[in-house]
Amino acid sequence: MRHFLIYGFIILTFFSCVEPIDKSYSKLPPGIWRGVLILDNKPVVENPDEEVRFKSDFTGELPFNFVVKYTDDDNFYIEIHNAEERIAISDIIYGRDKATAKDTIIINFPVFDTYIKAIYEDDIMEGNWHVNYRENYQIPFKAYFGQAHRFTTLKKKPLLDISGKWDVKFEVGTEDEYPAIGEFVQDGNKVTGTFMTETGDYRYLQGTIQEHRIFLSTFDAAHAFLFEAKILEDNSIIGSFRSGKHYTSTWSAIKNDNAKIGDAFELTSSQIADETFDFTFDDLDEGEVSLSDKKFEGKIKLVKISGTWCPNCKDESLFLKNYLKNNPSDDIEVIEVAFERYKDVNKAKEILKQYKSKLDLPFTMLYGGYADKSITSEKFPQISKVLSYPTLIFVSKDNKIKHIHTGFAGPATSDFPAFEKKFKSLISDLKDQPKSI
Repeated sequence: MRHFLIYGFIILTFFSCVEPIDKSYSKLPPGIWRGVLILDNKPVVENPDEEVRFKSDFTGELPFNFVVKYTDDDNFYIEIHNAEERIAISDIIYGRDKATAKDTIIINFPVFDTYIKAIYEDDIMEGNWHVNYRENYQIPFKAYFGQAHRFTTLKKKPLLDISGKWDVKFEVGTEDEYPAIGEFVQDGNKVTGTFMTETGDYRYLQGTIQEHRIFLSTFDAAHAFLFEAKILEDNSIIGSFRSGKHYTSTWSAIKNDNAKIGDAFELTSSQIADETFDFTFDDLDEGEVSLSDKKFEGKIKLVKISGTWCPNCKDESLFLKNYLKNNPSDDIEVIEVAFERYKDVNKAKEILKQYKSKLDLPFTMLYGGYADKSITSEKFPQISKVLSYPTLIFVSKDNKIKHIHTGFAGPATSDFPAFEKKFKSLISDLKDQPKSI
């Protein structure tokens, strides 16, 4: 009995010295989390035309980081981090799932029509990322509280500082090969950057370099990109690129601070010279809108070909929104014609309404049709070909096509300031042009 009392005293003394766990939160613990999308682990197909072949060490994990932040005792939001990008997500449902009797979280990304559903237990979330507009498309998801690293905590000395510009080729050695520019910033083992292609950029990438291996990723609720690469003996790079679980490619890169790709203002051309530009598409209700409508008469028009599923399109929409906000005196109308990944017209329009509302876009939003570049090109026979979502058509006050910009190099790229400057210059020129009599 004496031994039991002594043992009990020791136990009480021990626990009296331990600080109580902070349970001020009512749902998920606040702070940093490491999320992982678990892709398949098939190796990248080797390119037989390459003298030095690359086979990925791919582990099947696409990592990203996010922070849980509480606005009061019961309400929180999630902030996704990709390099300097911050994406706040507040459309969240949390509660006990009757089917599993476990705490469950649903993180909705309504702008891109995707969501994560996961069970939360013991500082771990486990479930799936769902993409609504793809049939039966989901990727396993796990997240771990308190883990701040992205790929690894290792700090192996890098073989090379990859900071700067690189000449890049994707789909190496195939008929679909296309050029890009890699832009990287390296700080020790940390690497950030992006790839610019002629049809847009791959947004904010973040990762690590370990000896001769490079790992980069991004997740923004639409893009789920994973890049792996290795540095060869001649300091060139060869690697793999995965987009979700549906696309795999190879890429190669050579350091070149003067790397260039095609001029976005020259890739697409007008087919009607000085003829009047016009079209008619459905609005989001029961009506039709034409460029020749009185609402647009005598104004500069920016006709934006896009899709709600496209992050580069979102970047451009936000750029145009901010421009209109900061230049309210400009007599400009933005007409966004969206091509969606739902063939059901009513469903597509529902997504468009949600997109317009969530982003608070002050534009005329029209439904163009199904998201297929050949279909989109048929709907716009006045231009040479629709190469990219987005494509921006600059239209004069008298409805003449003056400029066409293909793709969008957004704020993650070094080209963004130059685009912003040229955009303002082109708008200024269009403002100085008289209205037709």
